Amino acid sequence: MDRNTFIKTCGLACLAGLGGLSACGSIRRVRGDIDADDLVLPLDRFESGKEGKTVFRDSVIVYHEILKYPVCVFRVSGQEYRALWMRCTHQGTELQVFGDRLQCPAHGSEFDSSGRIRNGPADENLRTFPVRIENDRLKISLKK
Repeated sequence: MDRNTFIKTCGLACLAGLGGLSACGSIRRVRGDIDADDLVLPLDRFESGKEGKTVFRDSVIVYHEILKYPVCVFRVSGQEYRALWMRCTHQGTELQVFGDRLQCPAHGSEFDSSGRIRNGPADENLRTFPVRIENDRLKISLKK
């Protein structure tokens, strides 16, 4: 990412935050449960009611006290989800979610919703986790 793009991105994020319109504000942060080697959350955590209609969130951030970093889960479809560890591969800073991308607040590395690098200085993709659906619950395997 060049200097001008970085400054523009940071400036817009600050302005949005001051106006109460921060991209982070629309991201739902939920606590997951640990079951054996899985981080588990109900699928309804992706639902949001607006004017009597069910709307689905594109992503949620899942945390648990025993995890050093949260996991961002993107909803691709009703049956497909992607789970990414929110740790920058450059220097380990916790990432922030902006729509369909994750960004490092320390040095500006960006990753897409599949965990692939869009902009450095990071030179490795994010860690991804296998995801499966069982009984209306999303199970994210934490095994290495």
